[in-house]
Amino acid sequence: MTVKEIREAPKLAPLYAKALLPHSGGGGLPDTEYVRAGIEFDPAHVAAYNQVCGFRLGDELPVTYPHMLAFPLQMALMTQPDFPFPLLGMVHVANRITRRRPVRLTDTGTMRVRAENLRPHEKGRQFDVISEYTTADGPIWTEVSTYLRRGGGEGGGKREQLAAPAPKAIWRVPGDIGRRYAEVSGDRNPIHLHPLTAKLFGFPSAIAHGMWTKARVLAAFEGRLPDAYTVDVKFKLPVLLPAKVAFTSWQTGDGWAFELWAAQKPKPHLEGTITPPDATPNPR
Repeated sequence: MTVKEIREAPKLAPLYAKALLPHSGGGGLPDTEYVRAGIEFDPAHVAAYNQVCGFRLGDELPVTYPHMLAFPLQMALMTQPDFPFPLLGMVHVANRITRRRPVRLTDTGTMRVRAENLRPHEKGRQFDVISEYTTADGPIWTEVSTYLRRGGGEGGGKREQLAAPAPKAIWRVPGDIGRRYAEVSGDRNPIHLHPLTAKLFGFPSAIAHGMWTKARVLAAFEGRLPDAYTVDVKFKLPVLLPAKVAFTSWQTGDGWAFELWAAQKPKPHLEGTITPPDATPNPR
């Protein structure tokens, strides 16, 4: 494996420009790992993230916050010329985060990012981007982001009519949440920013970032989760902005399950589980 060590977080604006360039379109995933060591946390940035996602302020970082550090490395990896798929048009279909212990503001560590497990999907091909944050205590945070490249699959069959569960809370999602999350995360994909830019990619309006949606759900569990756990979500239909969404959760044998739906239509946005860190993961 080729290891590319990076001293500073890659600038995202040039990477979005590279995302428009042609890619190889075939072959396998690059055998490359991006590594950034000596990462320290900016309390002001963590506070801004907490505010936009609904977390309280504290010395422990939200379980989704290290994604802020992994995302630029993921972009750098997926915009390389030897990456088989163009970044634009890929769909983030699932995300699993395992926390071995809380990540703290005082921690200093290393983030590693690589891609693996290219496999067929009924609507195309999918693969995992693995991000791992390590301190002197070893790997304490791991993320598996699963992406789908549509095309070449055999189709998914007819979708059954779903019935939304009874909500425990109704949340209003403001129309500018895409821009606010983009300001904090640097993820300025045009589908999240404005209705006009979203329409260029086939969406009737801007859509919420999937990782903001996951973070907003995790904020609803604050104070109820152990130090170590795995939170696994599957992204369903996008949240068109502005929106009113319905959240529900229930306890399972070893943790929690939860869902997020459109408040007024039987449209699922997200489903997930919170389980012990070594529980058998759900199939993707």
